[in-house]
Amino acid sequence: MMHYLAQVDAGTIERKLAELQALHPGLGICALLPETEKAKVPVLQAACAQYKVPLVGAIFPALVRDGQFLTNGLWLLCFEQMPYFALYDNLPAETEEAESAAEKIASDVRAQIDHVPDLTLFMLFDAMVPNIGTLLDTLYLHLANRVHYAGANAGSETFQPMPCLFDSSRTVQNGLLLMLLTQHKGAILEHGYHTNPHTSYATSTKGNCISQIDWRPAFEVYRELVREHFGEEVTAENFYQYGVHFPFGIVRANHHVVVRIPVMLAEDGSLFCVGEVPANSVLTLLKAPTVRTVETLHNLHEGLKKLNGDVAGAELLLFYCAGRRLHLGAAMATTELEAFSGLTHAGQVAGALSLGEIGGSTVQGYPLFHNATLVASRW
Repeated sequence: MMHYLAQVDAGTIERKLAELQALHPGLGICALLPETEKAKVPVLQAACAQYKVPLVGAIFPALVRDGQFLTNGLWLLCFEQMPYFALYDNLPAETEEAESAAEKIASDVRAQIDHVPDLTLFMLFDAMVPNIGTLLDTLYLHLANRVHYAGANAGSETFQPMPCLFDSSRTVQNGLLLMLLTQHKGAILEHGYHTNPHTSYATSTKGNCISQIDWRPAFEVYRELVREHFGEEVTAENFYQYGVHFPFGIVRANHHVVVRIPVMLAEDGSLFCVGEVPANSVLTLLKAPTVRTVETLHNLHEGLKKLNGDVAGAELLLFYCAGRRLHLGAAMATTELEAFSGLTHAGQVAGALSLGEIGGSTVQGYPLFHNATLVASRW
């Protein structure tokens, strides 16, 4: 059940909770809010506490509703019975400590999943967590294919720290909210980028920071690649305009491309991306106009049908990358949303504009952290 509330005030929320709880006494809520409504989280928490409704949720740059991006309102993603969930804050940044934290999280999850089929580990991270890839690697090491993997990053499109994950009583940052969705077959993730044949190597990296490419300062090489392949001149002054239009692709051994959008430039020429870039990654440079929208949406639709059967009339959850919207432009991104709704004939599409997306490399596959994608599932 998905319910959109245009007004985020105590009266509206309480009336909706009362209506839903009368139908489903075990009601639980996962709430999605846009950043402009972040001050309303305590109002939502108080209303849920009044009705004793379990609550989790996250704050995103904007919401997705059918064919629109919205900066007002509230999505209530409802459960007839609240599933297992956990909210972790202040995840460590250093690799060894991050792996230990992920082992603890995996242990908590493993205690809930024995002999239960068709479970999806649905994860909402704070986008400021710098080592999501390491955390996913460790989770997979301990959980393997006993769960499907899906999720997205919450937070501010300015990439400034902000408490963006919450439950009934807390609002936290630098954390992870996870839920175990039962009788759920996972998500489909697509970006539609095709690779540039020229490749380089990320020879010095730490977390989401690339210091050197081919043993030279990262920004120096990046400028040369953009000039050589796309004829544009990127400078320190215009980097924030251009960077999103020319993301990196990490080329994996199976030729699958994982997109990494550079979002910050350091004084020493290091580039900060949304998501980790492992040392010695094979990099290729991508360009926005090479995105194949029709192919992307076709693959999403076919993947959803393969997992769930016909999704016409179904409620679908969709996360759309903010970086993709930036470099495609608002009009084209909205056209993609509208086309997705039309192609799937969904009864309702709910979701958010996200700051990175999580999905498997194949059905029941290894979880990867992506940029510039759409990730969709049946709710």
